[in-house]
Amino acid sequence: MDLTDRLTEGVRTALAKAGLPEPETCAWEVPRQAEHGDYATNTAMTLARAARRAPRQIADLIVANFPPLAEVERLEVAGPGFLNVFLSPAWCVGSLREILAAGPAYGRGAAEAGQRVRLEFVSANPTGPLVIVNARAAAVGDALARLLRAQGARVTTEYYVNDAGNQFEALARSFEARVAQELGEPVTLPENGYPGEYLIALAREYLEEYREREGGAPRDRRERTDLDEALGLGGETRLDRLGRWAVARMVESQRRILRDYGVEFDVWASEQRDVRAAGLPGRVLAELAARGLTYEQDGALWFRSTQLGEASGDDKDRVLRRSSGEVTYFAVDVAYHHYVKFAGADRVINLFGPDHHGYVPRMRAAMQALGHPPGSFEVLIVQLVTLLREGQPVRMSKRRGEFVLMEELLEEVGRDAARFTFLTRRHDSPLEFDLAVATRQTADNPVYYVQYAHARICSIRRQAAEQGVARPPLGETDLGPLATPEEIALVKRLLQYPDLVRGAARALEPHRVAYWLQELAGMFHPYYKTHRVIQDDRRLTLARLALCEAVGQVLRNGLDLLGVSAPEAM
Repeated sequence: MDLTDRLTEGVRTALAKAGLPEPETCAWEVPRQAEHGDYATNTAMTLARAARRAPRQIADLIVANFPPLAEVERLEVAGPGFLNVFLSPAWCVGSLREILAAGPAYGRGAAEAGQRVRLEFVSANPTGPLVIVNARAAAVGDALARLLRAQGARVTTEYYVNDAGNQFEALARSFEARVAQELGEPVTLPENGYPGEYLIALAREYLEEYREREGGAPRDRRERTDLDEALGLGGETRLDRLGRWAVARMVESQRRILRDYGVEFDVWASEQRDVRAAGLPGRVLAELAARGLTYEQDGALWFRSTQLGEASGDDKDRVLRRSSGEVTYFAVDVAYHHYVKFAGADRVINLFGPDHHGYVPRMRAAMQALGHPPGSFEVLIVQLVTLLREGQPVRMSKRRGEFVLMEELLEEVGRDAARFTFLTRRHDSPLEFDLAVATRQTADNPVYYVQYAHARICSIRRQAAEQGVARPPLGETDLGPLATPEEIALVKRLLQYPDLVRGAARALEPHRVAYWLQELAGMFHPYYKTHRVIQDDRRLTLARLALCEAVGQVLRNGLDLLGVSAPEAM
């Protein structure tokens, strides 16, 4: 049971003893000012109506009836009825043993136990390389998966490949044009094609592979009579073959880059294979029709999104099947979520880009119409990234000239700096990423500042070993010498970690962990500079070594949740 759980039990016991109604839970916060205690709750104010008493009177009764707890030194009532809790310094210091004994498990819990979560992120149309906003989504999504798993959820991470429909066709036609150009054909890109130079390199790779396989295809139009002959197929069959080949190579590249970033997906799903070829769009249209949620107009089939009222949040009905008979991407997506995602999950979470705001209400409406509980379908919007260097915008990719590649970012700043920097802001807030700051070995580089705190602690451990400091078993270490305000404050900060992780998982906000780790490092660095750890007083040395080990353990645990390493030397 975490500290705030024990405090909640104390409040409930006090209320029951006073004959007052008990809340299901208490909301605890850490006051910004130390004089307001270590934890505070507004429970007395939330119970005022049910108890038919003034909040301060309820808070006074809680104080009067609060059971003795080793964790609590005293309680105070403040303002209109806040209950402030001051922890016992002796108990706090003793709790270091629990933190060290828990090791990597410290901070993990069961708040999300029993939940099956399907988490989709990064997913991009395979029409180009991964770019910097994909890197942000990957950092957020992978950290979310780690957070939810740390709280007991069964998480399936997913990358959904949109390898069908209009965008796939545009890719296939663009790739066909690039292959033709490499063969000397005077063709231009299609009107809705992809002009990126990456398709030129891909076309050359395709032709080299074809030549090796076929024993040498003609290299230009003077050496052959027909492009179809060089490619071995004709018409739409050729287009599909070229498109499938390009998608396979794109996805292969995306897998490699994401793996280098520390992101591995449990499922790589295909729109063509897993949805369209499986006949799921037709099934979902029939199911929606059976529920009376579709109608035909002007030859098209429509979803009655607005019929669901405020529950949908959508402002107009949506097309499911065009008058041409072709199903829309919306219909395909509804089928995939309903029959595949929700088949093995109680909760589906998608990370979308900022251009998908309008798409969310119609998907939410469709999921509720198909019987999925409100709140079971969630979308997090990941905002754009502005790339800077020394405060000045970086507008172009060095290699592509159009956009900044995720691969280039990793080459310049590295995996740890990229992931941590992306997690220093909420996912739905625009982020400025300064390349110069991310590679700087100074305190203004957040990942360096946190990792250096861990490296310092490892250095202290090595120094203690070199100086022959024999450390007794944890249970025999006297922690009593830890008495300075800075030491007590550090321990109290470590005690907040389990609640921090639980709250970050509940709110789907991994940036909370990154921010908290910066604060912890910001407390440890000054402590290290002003308080000598290894000294003549052996009792104090051993106690401070234990404190440093606990800080290092929590830093490692937190960095692991973010997918960032904890180096032992820097």
